[in-house]
Amino acid sequence: MTGLELYTAPPAPPPPPLPPAPRRKGAGIRAWLVVSESGQSHLEEVGKHSIMRRTGLPARDLRILDPALSYPSTILGRERAIVVNLEHIKAIITATEVLVLNSQNPAVAPFVGDLESRLANFNAAHLGMDADDSPTISASHNSSQQPYDNAKRTEVIPIDGSDGPLRTEDMPKVDGPKVLPFEFKALEACLESTCRCLESETSTLEQEAYPALDELTSKISTLNLQRVRHIKNRLVALSGRVQKVRDELENLLDDDMDMAEMYLTEKIFRQQSEEIVSKDELDKDIDPLEFDNESYEDSGSNKSSIGNFTGFKPNIEDLEMLLEAYFVQIEGTLNKLSTMRDYVDDTEDYINIMLDDKQNQLLQMGVVLSTATLLFSAGIVVVGLFGMNIKISLFKTEGSTAFWETTIGTLGGCLVLYVIAIHLGKKRGLIG
Repeated sequence: MTGLELYTAPPAPPPPPLPPAPRRKGAGIRAWLVVSESGQSHLEEVGKHSIMRRTGLPARDLRILDPALSYPSTILGRERAIVVNLEHIKAIITATEVLVLNSQNPAVAPFVGDLESRLANFNAAHLGMDADDSPTISASHNSSQQPYDNAKRTEVIPIDGSDGPLRTEDMPKVDGPKVLPFEFKALEACLESTCRCLESETSTLEQEAYPALDELTSKISTLNLQRVRHIKNRLVALSGRVQKVRDELENLLDDDMDMAEMYLTEKIFRQQSEEIVSKDELDKDIDPLEFDNESYEDSGSNKSSIGNFTGFKPNIEDLEMLLEAYFVQIEGTLNKLSTMRDYVDDTEDYINIMLDDKQNQLLQMGVVLSTATLLFSAGIVVVGLFGMNIKISLFKTEGSTAFWETTIGTLGGCLVLYVIAIHLGKKRGLIG
């Protein structure tokens, strides 16, 4: 082979594949802990719009639960859900589940555990009771009857569209012992966790505050003053939080309509009963021949009757008793903080009195020293006169005691004037 052969380098190996980029969550997608009626819980990553469709809440209510925003304690009753924003608890309560936000927070873990155990124990106890005595469900369409009467039950279609009637264990009982619906059991767990947290912080602050205040009264120092200042700042912040929870409960107790909005299970049951009654009335009253001409008007009247149904007024006694119990508890916590604040104020007054007394003592000492300085200055004047280069007969006297008489007389006169000045100061109240 003639000619030069060109050298060809082997092809370079392909670069290793890049690791997959981490999947970013969409805007508004957060991890919600969903706790069901049976006490089972699981995490779901859903967006804001999904939560709005699921609970029927507007966007402004979801902003209250945003951890990035600082909203005060709030309890809102809506058509299909209850919004709870109490301290570390940020949850949405529906008639069948509880959605808890920020469940990874260590402060929320005790609340979640208490809620799960509470619902699981209640479900187990209720299933045992139903196994012993299972009631018979009869069909009835009398809307004037009590919705949760044990003697007369209404067979209704579930809200999720599944076959079979609505479970009677979800309905509170009237004749027998009253059972709180699911939303009130969840709300009670939220209130109990909040009151327990605030009570624990109050007890911890009491254990630190009273010894620090007593030590400050016995010894006023910079270190003790700084400790009391930090305690007072914590006291003011904690009092504001407790006061907000107390005001929120008081506002709910004063407004019957807000409490009526929280009866989610009863609203669902009444709405389903009303729909069945409306269908039966339409089947009986409307002539089949005139149905085609009046179908639009009948559908409009049916929707209006269902829409007006939302203004029902249930018996709010159960919820009122529940809120009053925790209102009394939070009121007791607020009284403890008020007592602690009064103790802090009394300690400050005592410290101010002690400081004023010390200041008065310093002023008295200053008056005494100023008086002594003034009078002894008179003796210095006499010494200055004798020290002048003036020829007087006193200097020419030899072996005489006139010098000592003049010196002793000057000192004695200053001392007498000093005693007189102090006596006049005490007599007029200038010196204690």
